Amino acid sequence: MIVSLTNAPDASARPVHTAFDGALGALPPAAQSWAKAMRFSGEAGAVLVVPGEGGEPAAAVLGLGRPGHEDGDGEAERRSLAAGALAEKLPAGAWRLETDDLSPTLALLSARLGGYRFTRYRKGAAARENDSAVSLSAAGADVAEAERLAAGVFLARDLINTPTNDMGPADLEAAARALAGEFGAEFSVVTGDALLEENFPMIHAVGRASASAPRLLDMRWGPEDAPKVTLVGKGVCFDTGGLDIKPSSGMLLMKKDMGGAANVLGLARLVMAAGLRLRLRVLIPAVENSISGAAFRPGDVLTSRKGKTVEIGNTDAEGRLVLADALALADEEAPQMIVDMATLTGAARVALGPDLPPFYTGDGSFAGELSAASLAVADPVWRLPLWQPYQANLSSKIADINNVTSDGFAGSITAALFLQGFVEKAKIWVHFDIYGWRPKPSPIGPVGGEAQAIRALYSVLKARYPG
Repeated sequence: MIVSLTNAPDASARPVHTAFDGALGALPPAAQSWAKAMRFSGEAGAVLVVPGEGGEPAAAVLGLGRPGHEDGDGEAERRSLAAGALAEKLPAGAWRLETDDLSPTLALLSARLGGYRFTRYRKGAAARENDSAVSLSAAGADVAEAERLAAGVFLARDLINTPTNDMGPADLEAAARALAGEFGAEFSVVTGDALLEENFPMIHAVGRASASAPRLLDMRWGPEDAPKVTLVGKGVCFDTGGLDIKPSSGMLLMKKDMGGAANVLGLARLVMAAGLRLRLRVLIPAVENSISGAAFRPGDVLTSRKGKTVEIGNTDAEGRLVLADALALADEEAPQMIVDMATLTGAARVALGPDLPPFYTGDGSFAGELSAASLAVADPVWRLPLWQPYQANLSSKIADINNVTSDGFAGSITAALFLQGFVEKAKIWVHFDIYGWRPKPSPIGPVGGEAQAIRALYSVLKARYPG
């Protein structure tokens, strides 16, 4: 169901109250009586519609579940996500949130996110959803900010959900070019064999076997004298694994292997829409890791843009190769900050699951800032260590470094260590090993492509570089 947000509800807007699990005493008498009659307990995400005279909906109650032990560690923000259930469960019409138990802006954003559906390939689905729209307001909410955040998340979700036949390297370029045009950003691209001429040999090697030429997308926005912040996103539009081919089950979700690119584009939209005062650069190596006579091979040695030689221990560890060339380019400008995002390793999912992306940085102060922001906006992240002793596991007998380890341990950490070797000049570097996918439905989104960590990052950038 489509949810629209409004600053000022009309006179007919019906109230949405909230209730903790097993604590209905604070509800208005009519809602309390109906909740007891319907055996509504206040389970998180449950919605009870309260009828009025004639049986028409007069109010609603949103369940918040059990309260946390402390209210100062992001608890109110986490429970605000339950408001995403309102998108599916409220009858059409105008509604207003009446509660002090939620963060108003985050609650409205959650309702907006909960109404997301990817309908590109479903005939008539979008029209049917528009027929049953909900209008929602909340006192004290920043509606413009909620809409801005929703637009960034939706962009990332749409790009990831689009299958590769409509989201190959050329299509990803078109999407990035369209975003640049919307905000008046500069845009350039290096394609095919020109990558060799411009010294991006690993991007070329990974993508050269595909019928769609590899390319490096480069977008710039903002005043040239502003602090430089560069976003680098892994744009592997499909990953067969290369000659180290994946099993068929491992390929089913590989349309999402450009999730890093989708997320940095979503974050870029947030930055530009908010008019933050920074010099933004977005770099996306857009490739398809395919199999043909031109495919790169296990045992090959590639020379990177930085000059470092890389032995290929496995062609299915291709994301770090294309990122390395892009990171080397980003680092040449010595920006204030480089953020890279990638659907890089299964090891990160084993360690932290699909909902909690790890991040890596050598800057403890920035890590604390980011962790605090993630709690404040209910966009969870978790710092993992750049454990330097594991660097030795990437050693090669014939090259400067191997792209994989031989023991299979600490795969997310060693991938981060590999990337760290291509960044020297940036003041802050942070790497995110995201999943980019929601495997189970949640109040704030269905199964499918997902934006991860970009709301937390945007919060940090907004605080550092206000418009």
